[in-house]
Amino acid sequence: MAREADAVPAPSHVLPRWDGLDVLALSFVFGLPPVTLFSTLRGEEGEEHEGTLDLSAGDVTADDPFDALLQVLGVEEAALIGATARKEAALAVARARAKGIEAVPWLTPRYPPRAAGIFDPPLVLWVRGSVDVLSEASVAIVGSRAASVYGEETAARLAGDLARRGFVVVSGMARGVDAAAHRGALAAGGRTVAVLGCGVDVVYPPEHGDLAAQVTRNGAVVSELPPGTLPLPFHFPRRNRIISALSLGVVVVEARQRSGALITADCALEQGREVMAVPGSVLSERHRGSHTLLKAGAALVETAEDVLQVIRAAGALPPGDPCDPLLAMMDAGEPYDLDALARLSGRDAASLLTRLLELELQGLVRRAGGGRFVRSPGTC
Repeated sequence: MAREADAVPAPSHVLPRWDGLDVLALSFVFGLPPVTLFSTLRGEEGEEHEGTLDLSAGDVTADDPFDALLQVLGVEEAALIGATARKEAALAVARARAKGIEAVPWLTPRYPPRAAGIFDPPLVLWVRGSVDVLSEASVAIVGSRAASVYGEETAARLAGDLARRGFVVVSGMARGVDAAAHRGALAAGGRTVAVLGCGVDVVYPPEHGDLAAQVTRNGAVVSELPPGTLPLPFHFPRRNRIISALSLGVVVVEARQRSGALITADCALEQGREVMAVPGSVLSERHRGSHTLLKAGAALVETAEDVLQVIRAAGALPPGDPCDPLLAMMDAGEPYDLDALARLSGRDAASLLTRLLELELQGLVRRAGGGRFVRSPGTC
C-alpha cells in the first residue's frame, strides 16, 4: 500500500499514514517492547493513528521516519536494523505471494477489527485462504489434544451447529478437540479458521495436511509467524491470544488443569470475550480445567443455542445474527425441493433434511407441499 501524499511538507520525524510494509517490517525487528510499541503507535488516546505520527519528541536523530520510530522504541543502530527489517519484510512478502499466502499488516484496511483492538495485536497476519472470513462473526472452540471420544464428538457437534447458524468456527488445528471442531464445521458446510503456532505453509501436526487444505478452501489458515517458521513450543501460548482475539467468545470443551486451552480462556478474559465451558465427568481429570472455569464464572454450555444465548446476552453479537448458510442460498418465498438445495449447497439429502427440520422448528422455513421448503419472510 503506497503512502498518501501530504498536503504540506511533513515536519521532521513525522511518520505518514502507515505503509503496510513498514508495519510488517516492525515484525522483523526482534525484541521490541510491546507496551512501548503499541502505546507509541496508538498514541495518548489509545486509538490507532489515522493520519500522521509525530516522533519529534525525545532524542531522535534519524532522518528516515521509520528509523526514527525505531529510535523512539529504543533500538540501537536504528538505520541498519530498519534497512534489514524492510528488506526481510519485502522478501517474505514476495515468497509468500509465490505460495498463495497474503500478508495483512495491522493498521491496514483488511486487518480484522476484533483482533486489531486487543492490547498486543499481531503486527501482521499471514493468511492462506480468505482474509475476509477473519472479520465475520466467529466462535472459538478449543480443548485437549488427547481428547476423549466424548470431547471430540461434543466439539464436532457444537462446531457443526454453530456453522449451520452462520458462525465461523475458530480453533488451532491441533490434535483432538481442535481438529474435531474444524471437521465438524466443514462437515456442516460451514467455514472455519485455523490459527497456527508455525508458518501457514508448515503442516503441523503432519497428519493434518488434508485438513489444512480443506480449511484453506473453506475459510483460512492464519499465523503471525512468517512462512517457513517451525512449530516451536513457545509459539503456541502466543498463538492462543489470536484464537480468542478473532472470536466473539471461546468455548472450552475438554481441558485438564494445565491445558493450553485454559491459556486461550485467560486471553479471552483479558480481551473482554465471553468464556464458556462444556461440563464433563467429575470422576475424570480430563475435565478438571473446564470445571475450574465453570467455578470461576464461565458460562456452562451444552448446545450451540446455549452459546448464542451467552453471546447475545453480553451484547457481543453484531447487529443481525449471522445468516444460516442454507437460508442464505434460498430466496424468500421461493419453493425448493431437496434436489435443488443439494445442488446449491453441495450437501447430501439426509443432512439437508435434518437441517431443514431444525429450521422449520425455529420458524425460519415452512413446508410448501410436494416435499418443498420455503424460506420465511424477514429471515437473513
